[in-house]
Amino acid sequence: MHARYVEPIDGLTPRQVEVLRLIGSFCDSQRYSPTIAELASRMAISRSTVFEHLAELQRKGLLSTSPGRARSLRLTSSGHALLDQLDAGEPGENPEWPGGVPLLGQIAAGLPREAIENTESISLESCFGLGADLFALEVSGDSMIEENIEPGDYVICRRTNVADNGDLVVALVDDGEATLKRFYKEDHCIRLQPANANYAPIHTNNCHIEGIVVGLVRRL
Repeated sequence: MHARYVEPIDGLTPRQVEVLRLIGSFCDSQRYSPTIAELASRMAISRSTVFEHLAELQRKGLLSTSPGRARSLRLTSSGHALLDQLDAGEPGENPEWPGGVPLLGQIAAGLPREAIENTESISLESCFGLGADLFALEVSGDSMIEENIEPGDYVICRRTNVADNGDLVVALVDDGEATLKRFYKEDHCIRLQPANANYAPIHTNNCHIEGIVVGLVRRL
């Protein structure tokens, strides 16, 4: 997916606005800032070019850093105000970390195991592609741990309302709660199968499929 073009704002180039968005989005989601190497990898440009953009953003008072400290890039109040202004004028747009998938919330259960260890050579985009039909959920329960799906994992899902037997699905059940389970269609109902002996299967005639799990991200 190509980065959305941004018109120059307050003397900033589109690339500088993109850098500002990336840093703001990354800090919000990770609670620390990206490195120059990570920015260069995500934007497919050289580290020296990223450094030049950072210097210009600092000169314009939109970005600050602490010399000698790693991961110290921070948006200033002016930087946050500029992004708020951009977002207010673009309903429905989210300043996403490139290669990322929207994180919509939490899901009861767990997910498959996969770790992204080299941010300079692998990304969510290269693994799963990107599109409006993809989203991510954070696992908050242990009902799928026997499939190595653990609390704190992130499931990458493809939006759909149909599933085949054995698919790992995000489903809404009778109480309106979302759950992550294996899907099985039986003669008189749907069975949502956990992967933990401490949990019983869910049998229901009121099951709405929200998506199918296509991958997993886990922090090591």
